[in-house]
Amino acid sequence: MDDRPPRLASGFTEAEHSTGLLLWQVTNRWQAAQRAALKPHGLTHVQFVLLASLTWLQADGPVTQRQLADHAATDPMMTSQVLRALEARGLVHRPPHPEDRRARALAVTDEGRALADRAVVAVESCDAAFFAALGEDAGAFTRALRTLGRS
Repeated sequence: MDDRPPRLASGFTEAEHSTGLLLWQVTNRWQAAQRAALKPHGLTHVQFVLLASLTWLQADGPVTQRQLADHAATDPMMTSQVLRALEARGLVHRPPHPEDRRARALAVTDEGRALADRAVVAVESCDAAFFAALGEDAGAFTRALRTLGRS
């Protein structure tokens, strides 16, 4: 007689057939690799994403907090909290918005830009090593992620 409880009422016969579970597992491994790559730079992954995104976006003109959150696909409240931490470290500041006197823009300081430029090298190197296992499939994987990101 088998006293084991029944399996989860899943549509999958094997856990490794679940796209969502696989994405979860891979994402956790990728995030751990990114945390390790960013640790020497004193940045969390979300701090890096917002700092790098702001550095990227401000080349096209003033950036609002909403634009930054939309670009990074981050929660606006969390974005605000992280920006306050980056501002306290002197990596970003909030000058007056040149087109809207009531608003503030976001801008990276010289120190913030230098840190973002150093950290992006580590992040891109980490990505290259992590995704190297995909070989020729890397481009298709990136396109598939872009499709999911737009849906």
